[in-house]
Amino acid sequence: MGDKKTDIILKNCSLVNVYTREINKNIQVAIIKDRIAYVGPDATHAAGNHTTIIDLEGKYLTPGFADPHVHIDQFVLPSELAKQSLLCGTTSLFSDPIDIVSVCGFRGLKEFVRICSGLPIRIFSVSPGGLPVDRRFSHGKTLSIPQDKAALKLDDVVGLGEVFSWTKVTTRDPQTMKKLANMLDHNCIINGHTAGASDKKLNAYISSGIFSCHEPIDYDQTIERLRLGMWVMMREGSIRRDLKNIIPQIIANRPYLARLMFCSDGLDPLDISQYGHIDHCIRETIKLGMNPIDAITCASRTSFDYYGMGKDLGGIAPGKLADMLVFDDLEQKPRKVFVGGKLVASNGSIVTKIRKDILPAWITNTVKLRPFSESDFVIKSKGQSRMVNVIEMETEIITKLSSAELSVQDENVLASQEKDVWKVAAFDRIYGSGKSAIGFLKNFGAQIGAFASTWSFHENDLILIGSSEKDMAFAANHLIKSQGGMVIVKDGKVLSFLPLAVAGIISKNPFDDVLRRFVDLNQTLKDHGCRFPRPHLMPLFLPFLALPSVRILHSGIIDVKKRSVVSPLA
Repeated sequence: MGDKKTDIILKNCSLVNVYTREINKNIQVAIIKDRIAYVGPDATHAAGNHTTIIDLEGKYLTPGFADPHVHIDQFVLPSELAKQSLLCGTTSLFSDPIDIVSVCGFRGLKEFVRICSGLPIRIFSVSPGGLPVDRRFSHGKTLSIPQDKAALKLDDVVGLGEVFSWTKVTTRDPQTMKKLANMLDHNCIINGHTAGASDKKLNAYISSGIFSCHEPIDYDQTIERLRLGMWVMMREGSIRRDLKNIIPQIIANRPYLARLMFCSDGLDPLDISQYGHIDHCIRETIKLGMNPIDAITCASRTSFDYYGMGKDLGGIAPGKLADMLVFDDLEQKPRKVFVGGKLVASNGSIVTKIRKDILPAWITNTVKLRPFSESDFVIKSKGQSRMVNVIEMETEIITKLSSAELSVQDENVLASQEKDVWKVAAFDRIYGSGKSAIGFLKNFGAQIGAFASTWSFHENDLILIGSSEKDMAFAANHLIKSQGGMVIVKDGKVLSFLPLAVAGIISKNPFDDVLRRFVDLNQTLKDHGCRFPRPHLMPLFLPFLALPSVRILHSGIIDVKKRSVVSPLA
């Protein structure tokens, strides 16, 4: 009404209206503190002596974008990711911190929520719903029901993360059902993961109270979930890119878009620097033929409607929080980014202060292993040769069980560069229990001595791939000393190293340094003959029990479908 004068007035806006599917020209938007006070043709009644008036000269004004499902406990600290996401116009992140919890438990969740607070980006978290992947073999830390309840009292924790072992729901696993019931009792969102589920299994999964899925890889899977009342997060991230298989038929068949949104499911440093974040989803979708306003609605309003936050976020309207983007062209990066009425990014630069994280000592001391020697990687057998079971890599992620005949020397079965068969090992590095497994892997291809990582999805064992027991021991000891990371070793020398000292999964270094090291790590492996374009994914997925067919972790070589242990020796 003008009784109080506003802090900012944006005039001459071309407002992208996600409520009416139109672009409103010559609009003025008045902001007081962190909220929008007025949207209309003339805000002069709200202007005072101290009001900043910004003429947008007809530029587009849109709501801030949201990523409704993203794993940000990877690569860089939230403060570093915030800078990159804000420059792309992503002002809200819904984080599933499953890996920090698998390493550090409830203590890790609380610390991660703390370091996500106070940043010039909105970060909402969920209590991880996917741990443990398989109680028979997993040992990643998880949250008890009382800890789930305590997590909901933390600032900006909004529900339960992806329940990706959907068979635990369809078979009514007691612990899983208790977790679901607890969240429903607290009226919380539960995120889903329904890869491979359809018909009665999908019906059963949804009826348990799980509201969304980010796993559809094509239109048929998308429409099946929409018809059953699910919200669908169309994924375009570093692990999978699904928009090209979904959007053309969405445009052709024109279902209601009110339950469709974009998500990344996680981005590596190279992808976010080259392509962007949710803004990339908008550009790709427009290229595929979607109306730009519909694309922006999927990137903003829908996510907040899903999480029950539509009264505060998702559009530009009176009473809403002033998270807004200014564009010269809707197919480019934003020119200006406002969060809560404050300008945080302008012309490709961050213009607000972002605090540096002060981390507790315990979170950088999670590689609990004794020093290694060559003998730790010996697989004993007698005779001159031995048939062995092999984890054969079809891609960086997909595996199958095969076999090979390998030479034996001094009662040790040797890797074979000629046959491209490597030794692969997994060690418990979280509890220091001494539990480990050693086997064989085929199709790696790189002419190196060892590749090692303390980061692997949801198990976070120390994973090593090597042709030389000596180099494998050297690589393991290097990661013990550095307390986490990925390292490539040849002939006792480090060829490339990406330090990940925070829980063994996140770097303390600035984004640009992590980007440089990440690129160098993958390029070094490819330059030395690795068969795959993204070799860093191999140790991440080798222990991942949510995918077939054969995996390795501290508890053994696992046939996932049979839920049985496979001997390294045939």
